Amino acid sequence: MMFAGSGREELRRRYATAWQRRCEGLPLEPLDAQIADVIALHPEYHALIENPDAIEQSFTVEQGRTNPFLHMGLHLAIREQVGTRRPAGVETVHARLTRSLGDVHQAEHRMFEVLAETLWEAQRAGTAPDEQQYLERLRKL
Repeated sequence: MMFAGSGREELRRRYATAWQRRCEGLPLEPLDAQIADVIALHPEYHALIENPDAIEQSFTVEQGRTNPFLHMGLHLAIREQVGTRRPAGVETVHARLTRSLGDVHQAEHRMFEVLAETLWEAQRAGTAPDEQQYLERLRKL
């Protein structure tokens, strides 16, 4: 995974730095360009990303707040899966959904709902995510 071993604050700083560099027209590493592309799709999060205090904020369901970093991270996870074709067939689902919905952003939203559910189930069971079950769920979208 592209962020393995990184802490929450470090990841959030990377988002902020990537976005700042993009806004300033500075060169970006490939991963930072991907992060900035996802941030660009979410203007509702721009002010938050630009706020240094956001790095330490909590975003909990109990507060009725969506975690924008988790949301964007799921976009990045789907893009990584498509780029690495793992699990095998995920890129086909992505292409089909993008065609049927007419929007890659919405296709990723549909896919990462399934990803989030699969990760939650694995965490709850204390097991690795079941890639085949995940792929079957994606194919039903």
